[in-house]
Amino acid sequence: MSVFWSRWIVILIGINLGIALFLFVWGQLIKIPTQPDGTTGHVWAHGVLREQVRRLPLWWLVMSILTFIAAFAYFVLYPGLGNFGGSLHWTSTGEHESETASNNSKLEAQVQATRSLSLEQLAADPNVARSGERLFLDNCAACHGSDATGNTVIGAPNLIDTETLYGNDGETLLTSIRDGRKGVMPALGGPLGHNGVSETAAYVLSLSGVKAPQDWVAAGKVRFETLCVSCHGPDGFGMDSVGAPNLRDKTWLYGGDIDSITASIRDGRNGEMPGWRSRLSEDQMRAIGAWILSGQRGTGVGETAFTR
Repeated sequence: MSVFWSRWIVILIGINLGIALFLFVWGQLIKIPTQPDGTTGHVWAHGVLREQVRRLPLWWLVMSILTFIAAFAYFVLYPGLGNFGGSLHWTSTGEHESETASNNSKLEAQVQATRSLSLEQLAADPNVARSGERLFLDNCAACHGSDATGNTVIGAPNLIDTETLYGNDGETLLTSIRDGRKGVMPALGGPLGHNGVSETAAYVLSLSGVKAPQDWVAAGKVRFETLCVSCHGPDGFGMDSVGAPNLRDKTWLYGGDIDSITASIRDGRNGEMPGWRSRLSEDQMRAIGAWILSGQRGTGVGETAFTR
């Protein structure tokens, strides 16, 4: 703050406090003329109501004096008079840093005992899971939803079912959180053609038990064995090593209807999970992983209708 504005603030505060103090003292000393009956002579309602003068109660005077003392003491102890920092040298930044350090110290004592535990063991600790849930809501819910059930519009997977792309163990989950994942499904609309895409989609959905025209399924099986088995495997169970999804489990990243599957085969998909090691600490990422593991459950989809 410049010297001019500092002095300007000091002057304004001095004027305000000075006027308030003057009016308070003057109000106690001034003598208001009264009539013998103790009233001022002001009447209303044809003399029924008369204005009386009485001294202020003692409690009000004491409270007012204490208020003035507190105001002057504040400006001596704390910053407020322009550039004067107060005799206590208090700052909001310093207060925040002190409270943050205290909180970090308490948190360190709590998490230190958990660092030797596996993610599966942490998932059994309700305190860690609750902490992980809060961190998940702050950092991950925008894509995966507040209940972690995913978003098929953007291909964010359901995190609390038992079907995973890269593996079901805690260390694999932590790797995904730390470093992120990038999945690419190539567009096959060109090599397959319109009919080939429809036939392949029918075969893919038949793997998860969805009924489809048998001629489509038979033709799609041949095309699948030609173009898709290198990632999804000959039986469609997928490959954790490359993040190719299991096509038999009725769990779909972008939707399990015929239109969504057709679009995935025809146009391909590009999904990216960002890494969080630059934003979150190792303890925070482990807490999120523990909460995800603690809430895993199975899900499924219904049958899909086919149209040519």
